[in-house]
Amino acid sequence: MILSIESSCDDSAISITEIATNRLLFHKKISQEIDHSVYGGVVPELAARLHAEALPKILEQCEPYFHKLKAVGVTSTPGLAVTLVEGVTMAKAIAVALNIPIIGVNHLIGHIYSLFIEKETTFPLTVLLVSGGHTQVMEVKSLSEITTVAKSMDDSFGESFDKVAKMMGLGYPGGPLIEELAKDGDRLKHNFTVPLHQSPLIAFSYSGLKNAVRLAVLEEEKKENPNFKDIAASFEHIATKHLTMKLKKYFKTNRPKSFAIVGGASANLYLRGEIEQLLKPFNAPLLLSELQYCSDNAAMIGRVAVEMYKQNMFSSLKELDISPKSNL
Repeated sequence: MILSIESSCDDSAISITEIATNRLLFHKKISQEIDHSVYGGVVPELAARLHAEALPKILEQCEPYFHKLKAVGVTSTPGLAVTLVEGVTMAKAIAVALNIPIIGVNHLIGHIYSLFIEKETTFPLTVLLVSGGHTQVMEVKSLSEITTVAKSMDDSFGESFDKVAKMMGLGYPGGPLIEELAKDGDRLKHNFTVPLHQSPLIAFSYSGLKNAVRLAVLEEEKKENPNFKDIAASFEHIATKHLTMKLKKYFKTNRPKSFAIVGGASANLYLRGEIEQLLKPFNAPLLLSELQYCSDNAAMIGRVAVEMYKQNMFSSLKELDISPKSNL
């Protein structure tokens, strides 16, 4: 079995995965959303302190599995430096105490493998990763053959939802709050400009859209009874249309055979529906993670760690260090 740890942002999680079967034997996550909601976003130092409290509590429950562990996996990149350190430090302590190897896992690859928790992998695959920290399209042929073909030039898809929610005073995390508010809104009420719609670049940008929404929110706040549902709906529509327009442009020269959406924002049902429509002419299946594994979790880190273990992709205990930025 492999014990895996995830602490890249504000979720403390540990899993136990059986190597031979990919079976998830244990998984627990403690979310910090309530603690950070009063600040409208994640406070890194607070997150690190909460990881220091939560991870040991979860680890205690894993003790019955210790004698069967063959390795310990841990998210080492990308993420918040002060929170990554908490997980990597714990993983190193476990590796030394149990005399087992350590495996440093890329969090973004973890999101790709969230599709295959308790399943076999099915590559090649075109993947759209949408989360609070990343928006990028990747061509995935195998664990070691991953090519990023497009990414955000500024804010990520998920980050823009969080920031728009903060503008409206809705709280954190913003994605589910905006999605819920948008259900009763008019998606065509506000004619926000689709970012980079005239640019030939296969890339993403949300800073301009975010600013346009900010101005609309300020105008709405001047009313006696401001209501942000139309703004939320129009924003969600244009933010998603930006993705689908760039993907459609990419598909003209790179026809998708299998397509997947991963990351925390992949739980957005409007996004899922629009991508499904986009894929119909290509007869390409859409792969999705189970909703419980869309956001950060240790089960996806464990699934990657199993693959890396089988390929002897171990890290040096002395040299394994955290890296806030990914090389993908």
